[in-house]
Amino acid sequence: MKQERLEYLQRKYESRLNPAKDVVMAQAPGGGRPGGPGPGRHGGRGNMPGGKPKNLRMTIGRLFAYIAGEKWKLAIVCICVIGGTVANLAGSYMLRPIINGLTSADGNVSTLLRGIMMMAAIYLAGVVAQYLQQRIMIDVSQNAIMKLRNDLFHKLQKLPVRYYDTNNHGDVMSRFTNDVDAVGEMLNNTVVQLISGTINIVGTFSLMIYTNVWLTVITVLMIPLMLKAVQLVGSRSRKYYRAQQAAIGTLNGYIEETVTGQKVVKVFTHEEEAREEFEYLNGDLRGKQIKAQFFGGIMGPVMGNLSQVSYSLTACIGGILCVLKGFDLGGLTVFVNYSRQFSRPINEVAMQVNTIFSALAGAERVFAVMDAEPEKEDAEHAVLIKEDKKNEKSFYAIPKSSPLAGQEGFMENVIGQDGDYYYKDVKGAVTLQNVTFGYNPDKTILKNISLYAKPGQKIAFVGSTGAGKTTITNLINRFYDIDEGSITVDNIPISELERDSLRRNIAMVLQDTHLFTGTVRENIRYGRLDATDEEVEQAARTASAHSFIMRLEHGYDTMLEGDGANLSQGQRQLINIARAAISKAPVLILDEATSSVDTRTEKHIEKGMDRLMATRTTLVIAHRLSTVRNANAIMVLENGEIIERGDHDDLLLQKGRYYELYTGLSELD
Repeated sequence: MKQERLEYLQRKYESRLNPAKDVVMAQAPGGGRPGGPGPGRHGGRGNMPGGKPKNLRMTIGRLFAYIAGEKWKLAIVCICVIGGTVANLAGSYMLRPIINGLTSADGNVSTLLRGIMMMAAIYLAGVVAQYLQQRIMIDVSQNAIMKLRNDLFHKLQKLPVRYYDTNNHGDVMSRFTNDVDAVGEMLNNTVVQLISGTINIVGTFSLMIYTNVWLTVITVLMIPLMLKAVQLVGSRSRKYYRAQQAAIGTLNGYIEETVTGQKVVKVFTHEEEAREEFEYLNGDLRGKQIKAQFFGGIMGPVMGNLSQVSYSLTACIGGILCVLKGFDLGGLTVFVNYSRQFSRPINEVAMQVNTIFSALAGAERVFAVMDAEPEKEDAEHAVLIKEDKKNEKSFYAIPKSSPLAGQEGFMENVIGQDGDYYYKDVKGAVTLQNVTFGYNPDKTILKNISLYAKPGQKIAFVGSTGAGKTTITNLINRFYDIDEGSITVDNIPISELERDSLRRNIAMVLQDTHLFTGTVRENIRYGRLDATDEEVEQAARTASAHSFIMRLEHGYDTMLEGDGANLSQGQRQLINIARAAISKAPVLILDEATSSVDTRTEKHIEKGMDRLMATRTTLVIAHRLSTVRNANAIMVLENGEIIERGDHDDLLLQKGRYYELYTGLSELD
């Protein structure tokens, strides 16, 4: 790899591959839609949470809160751990009377057999206890992981569009896989080992004192050295495990975007550059994994060798005590065994250090998503939109406690009321008044935009890329909140509308289609889940999709996978249009809806789309100016401002920007 290319990749990924540094979240690009080129798409790679945890105790507390709800199971686990540990200690202590009995004058085979049988019974009880503790703890840990995944997924549903525009999708996915799996591994094994190790240390230490105080003092003197080794190795291991988790997330994100954009890679023959970039990220991950695994794996051998030193020293001094002080041989045998057991819990924790730090790094990344700011709560007395399914109508339910209820002239259009609500018809009038907005505080995208669309009208937006056309539709949906001005639907500020009600009454056909895994019928019904099969087929006919659907192998029951990879781009868009057609939303937004449909197909669906738009307020964004000729009003945007407005004929007479675009004197860029 050339040095210039290497330096470029190092600069590109520096903030994501070095979690010790503070990372500033990328913002949506200043010009145009947040889904444009940059970090807002699949291809953009957002930041990676990293660095030293702000509050390690809080992270651990939040993590273990997921198992606190099953206290009775944890109590059984603790009893089993105590039972298994006591059985292990008692079994070991049985060696003392057995050896002393055999070395005495009265020792015989029957004494040995009785001792062995007692040891076997004790160890068998310990095996049963260990089996139960492991079986129950797996159940507890998997329940906790299920709750953690649920909470994470539920939080993702509450996050604003801005979060997805500024964070890499592959990195978000890695929270569900690598990070949650690391947490699961820790809960499965490490928790029990920590409890068992603590009990083992206390029990072993007590029996060691009971057996011989002086040998206990010698063993305890080795503990500070072991703890210092744990501290030195553990701190470096923790650092490299954080870096490893960050590198895994970045690599996964790159793989995801490259696979998704494989056609683009091949069209522009960037296979070699993609390979180099992957090799760079893969090599970075390898280096960090080597360091993480080395410092995680070296803990065991280091502690094992220190334990051997302690064992040898204890055995030598114990032998001297047997010769000079009359210390019994059985007691020495038991004590050196306890001496090794005393360091074993520390060894077990040390051997699990890689799991612990990997899990804590993963948990921190998961909680970082959970702590992300969600969409703003609905207004305290939010206006609801309810459906009258019998009469196939929608109406506003405005709480009598709402500030709107006291506004002058509000009662004029009220069609009814009850004890809690006033009711008004949903018509679909949309008004923007002096709307100003920017994705970033330092760059304004829309400047004092004012327009209105009466019920049933078709309003079109044309203009250069980045002029702010799609941004207007994002604001109407409340994907983003405006900085200044107001947006109303039927004279009700959208900030006073329940967000879900607002979005259920706005159907969108986006330029970028997305189909879910499922049948064609299910994908169309996504626009309205209670739609009948007949309504699904009628929506497909409206969108001119019925004929090609019937030519599929299983018709409407054809299974779609991989975002409809077995369909053409135009066919996918027709299903997308049918999905909007089946919705009864009074407001329809078409964002380059026919951009993926050829001219012949476009003419086929014009009549159906006209029928679809006849009873709806329609906002259209189009590059093909021929598709907006019949719009009631056309808004020409440049640099976030409306520079021309009027119908097709009016704008041609003005001989301004629209005239230039329509006659070919100028082009959309």
